[in-house]
Amino acid sequence: MAATAVTKSTTLPRRDSAVLLELFRTVRRFSERLTEPLEPEDVVIQSMPDVSPTRWHLAHTTWFFENFVWSKVHPQEEPHDPAYGYLFNSYYNSVGKQFPRSQRGVLSRPTLREVMDYRHTVDERVEDLLSSGRLDESDDLLAVVEIGLHHEQQHQELILTDIKHVFSCNPLRPVYHRTASRPGSAQPQLAWQTYREQLETIGHDGGSFAFDNEGPRHRRWIEAFELASRLVTNSEYLEFIEDSGYARPELWLSDGWSTVVNDGWAAPLYWEHVGDRWQIFTLGGMRDLDPAEPVCHVSYYEADAFARWAGAWLPTEAAWETAACDVPPEGNFVESERFHPAPVSDESEKGAISQIFGDVWEWTCSPYCAYPGYRPATGALGEYNGKFMCNQMVLRGGSCATAQSHIRPTYRNFFPPSARWQFSGIRLAREPR
Repeated sequence: MAATAVTKSTTLPRRDSAVLLELFRTVRRFSERLTEPLEPEDVVIQSMPDVSPTRWHLAHTTWFFENFVWSKVHPQEEPHDPAYGYLFNSYYNSVGKQFPRSQRGVLSRPTLREVMDYRHTVDERVEDLLSSGRLDESDDLLAVVEIGLHHEQQHQELILTDIKHVFSCNPLRPVYHRTASRPGSAQPQLAWQTYREQLETIGHDGGSFAFDNEGPRHRRWIEAFELASRLVTNSEYLEFIEDSGYARPELWLSDGWSTVVNDGWAAPLYWEHVGDRWQIFTLGGMRDLDPAEPVCHVSYYEADAFARWAGAWLPTEAAWETAACDVPPEGNFVESERFHPAPVSDESEKGAISQIFGDVWEWTCSPYCAYPGYRPATGALGEYNGKFMCNQMVLRGGSCATAQSHIRPTYRNFFPPSARWQFSGIRLAREPR
């Protein structure tokens, strides 16, 4: 069964219970629509420790609203099931212990039906709070509802990336959502946009929703740079492979080279050499590699090695944000229902920056750390972003699995440098020529 159309929403306004009620319904229902192509057997599998079963995502996002919203208004009432606080707490240590992340796939219970009953019960409770106006007296709780909606949009993206990995491990190569094949035409020559050296102010200004790690707004000195007009394509990455890119240690960071050797990397995740041609696994099944599409499912190590090979580098997150701040957040998002990166459109203006939003998350060379003056929120929600500011790299721009209403120029995604199962790709930067 194909996923139904997605309702496009605007950026979530702050602290308006009537608007949040409508958005709550939209976001929660979209999570369930994403599961429509799946069978009950699909939603319980965990194919590696970084992947969570779809059923777990559905339950965890529900637990978030029950624990951080409903229980704050009704502290004397028993939760839907006391065990769910252990099974579906992700990493909130101040709330309580969690079932081990790497073992989520061994849970056969609660069943999918029980999880859906749980969702619908909590939905009714939160909708009642929002529609009755009882949350209007608590600006803090309305803010938590807002965070919860963005949190659920993050898990919607994970539902897609995780089920893609699950299906890729199945020799039958199941199809999640079949879309018409639209091979791209020859891509425009890579052009470069020049940005002068400047003292730039980056970070969110607080005028609308943002996660705490997007601020405070602060100044950064940015040296002059050039940014590639589009993303690196499959054909360009194939040149790197054919030039023995995975066999040349001088191109790789030490830890990256160890990963290549130990894990046997020879191409991006989901690429397969079949006979004399390359094929790629997608959420629409196996198909021939389209040379015009952006290369996807590469780690930071691979992105960095390719940039070295190309005589360039990855942009800093401050440089990326400088380039993106005046670009409308439009592109190939989850609303397109393509569920795969798309080539640059024929209508793209020659030499202009394109694909800055959507298609693939773009690796930057910036480590994920706190901005000057950053302080995590108090309480359990302070664990949301701050405690992960170590051993991670920043990605920007969103992907084909990201909701358009979820992204903005200041959004900071982050993953370990070896992560490849996300829709992550490459945009190059270099010194001005």
